[in-house]
Amino acid sequence: MTRALTPEILNPANFTQLQVDFDPECNTFWCSMRPSPRPCFNPTLLREISELSRLFRAMGVGRSGEWGTPVHVVFTSDIPGVFNLGGDLGLFLTLIRQKDRESLTRYAKACIDAVHPSSVGFGLPITTVSVVQGSALGGGMEAALSTHLMVAERQATMGLPEVLFNLFPGMGAFSFLSRRLGPAAAEDMIMSGRTWNAEELYERGIVDVLAEPGEGLAAARNLVLRRNRYGNTAAALRQVRQRLNPVTYQELLDVTMLWVDAALQLKDRDLKVIERLVRAQDRMAQPAACDAAVQVGRAVMNG
Repeated sequence: MTRALTPEILNPANFTQLQVDFDPECNTFWCSMRPSPRPCFNPTLLREISELSRLFRAMGVGRSGEWGTPVHVVFTSDIPGVFNLGGDLGLFLTLIRQKDRESLTRYAKACIDAVHPSSVGFGLPITTVSVVQGSALGGGMEAALSTHLMVAERQATMGLPEVLFNLFPGMGAFSFLSRRLGPAAAEDMIMSGRTWNAEELYERGIVDVLAEPGEGLAAARNLVLRRNRYGNTAAALRQVRQRLNPVTYQELLDVTMLWVDAALQLKDRDLKVIERLVRAQDRMAQPAACDAAVQVGRAVMNG
């Protein structure tokens, strides 16, 4: 067996914004995001999430007779009130103003390299789960959508505010939402630019488990233990879902290249909205600040 995992094995020296812990009782890796200085998907966090595939393979996850099935990977956040606020808007602003297509493309591809493995269980017999306990905006909501299952606490809010600065969420939102809701409903959600509470998203079938405030992690653990009792069925159904309605890497890459093209067409008015949202991201330690940031963007877009 290879489950005697030390912190050094789980967290290589170059992991600074992602903490990985293993719970042998429920055969689960808990991956806690701690991005800095802003609670968003900066290049460092994206790289560390992308490294998980290599890490799991090096541990022998999925090797017959060593781990058993199912193995779960649960994504959480270490930042109170925030799951993740999405793209690194400060970086976007700089690269767009510099018309740096190459670097913007590199960042967009790094996002795909992070979310696609989550959507396919890292190419291993792994089921992925996200636990949203606060605000998940833009790419934060996309990351949560990319997992096989989503647990959200009632006070959590999610939204896709990109339309507020004349862009669209280009790292998987349409692909993942359309699989759950259909293309028309996915487009309506994206065009609305609004935020939703977890209960609304649960009613729409986007959130799989609705938890009370402060109980998201326990709800996720209970979900994993319950699924482990029917491990063979759960593993088979995950494979069926992937076979019948896959989100391919090429699909995500094609969409994100359209996003790069659209981003480079933004005007000064749009960039001013991003500037305000960057300042809001700096204050976003509390959920109320996240909602306020979306209101700022909407007010600017409405003139």
